[in-house]
Amino acid sequence: MTGMSTLCHLERDGKYLMLHRVTKKNDVNKDKWIGVGGHFEQDESPEECLLREVKEETGYTLTSWQFRGIVTFISGGGVTEYMMLYTADGFEGTPIACDEGDLEWVDKDRVTELNIWEGDKIFLHLLNVTREFFSLKLVYDGHDGLLEAVLDGRRLKLPFEKDIDFSTQE
Repeated sequence: MTGMSTLCHLERDGKYLMLHRVTKKNDVNKDKWIGVGGHFEQDESPEECLLREVKEETGYTLTSWQFRGIVTFISGGGVTEYMMLYTADGFEGTPIACDEGDLEWVDKDRVTELNIWEGDKIFLHLLNVTREFFSLKLVYDGHDGLLEAVLDGRRLKLPFEKDIDFSTQE
């Protein structure tokens, strides 16, 4: 099974808007902290999905965003998700309660202290250290275990350390 989705990290005052997924039943992200976004609807472009999902989950209308990368998630059991990753530094509107969990502005340097996916630590680090577009493949064991990470065709050493020199990877 293959899916496509968007994920956006809204930025303000050195913080990301994070969603603590505590509401939905049978949620693969249950109790995790993630950015906002979701699955494509029929005939949507990535930008249309991005704008719709951010509006539905936050109440904000994006006015400035950047396509930062594509993340390929291999979850095990034949499930692959292609996620278009964005950051946004311009938005307007009135925030709303999210029916998928609790929204909270978190200092960028504290986000990795939250209960997040191991692979998210890698792409969050990339978002913070570079403005270049990247492709990241993350292979999980069907649960929380990250088995493999490949950045722009080069395998990364695991466990991931944020002071890693990406140029020395395989």
